[in-house]
Amino acid sequence: MNNNIEELSLSLFMGDNNLILSHRLSEWTGHAPVLEEELALANVALDLLGQARMWLEYAAEISEDYKTADDLAYKREIWEFRNVALVEQPNGHFGDTIVRQFYYDNWHKLILEHLYQSENERIAGIAEKSLKEVRYHLERSAQWTVLLGDGTEESHNKLQTSVNHFWPYALELCNTNTANSGFDDDLASLSRQTWIDSLSNIIAEATLQLPETEFSYSGGREGIHTEHLSLILAEMQCLPRAYPGTQW
Repeated sequence: MNNNIEELSLSLFMGDNNLILSHRLSEWTGHAPVLEEELALANVALDLLGQARMWLEYAAEISEDYKTADDLAYKREIWEFRNVALVEQPNGHFGDTIVRQFYYDNWHKLILEHLYQSENERIAGIAEKSLKEVRYHLERSAQWTVLLGDGTEESHNKLQTSVNHFWPYALELCNTNTANSGFDDDLASLSRQTWIDSLSNIIAEATLQLPETEFSYSGGREGIHTEHLSLILAEMQCLPRAYPGTQW
């Protein structure tokens, strides 16, 4: 397969995941349980947005259809996005957001550590810059997982429900059975078991249990998404589509 196609597949996958999750986290602004967490969630959202921009800028450079990162963010249709379903899921309560983030942060750190070794200097450079932020993201979501999981009976039960609910969506992160084979080698190096092992210590400390089911949602990397992404894009894309070319 042509290297540009492989790199484009990778860049869109990484960029779209970060872009959509960043938008989801930004929805907590004005609604977080305490001010400190509102600022923390906003900062993580900004980190992910910056990382998305780096990936999408690279994708635009090697794409034949789009010229800029903004084009990729605002002008694509839902079936052209390559993110997993996990990042589309609604925020729910604070514990839902933490579990979704914990699953993603563990995978994100592992895949960036792999991509940091890439022979492609651009990919390796983006991974290196992103890792510094993602290590903090994981530290934070892991701490909250333990605090809520090993907290009160109510917080424990709510978090266990969140762990169970997001599990099939999270498994898609390690699903290598896709049509975009250019990135499959990278995903295959990060096996499902490696990712699960990375969760285990924190899950145990939080007195939680990972589900045993192996059912995984799939299709995000082929443009098959949940209804939630259409609502995100409607909000995210409405202004640039209503006023194309506007500068601010």
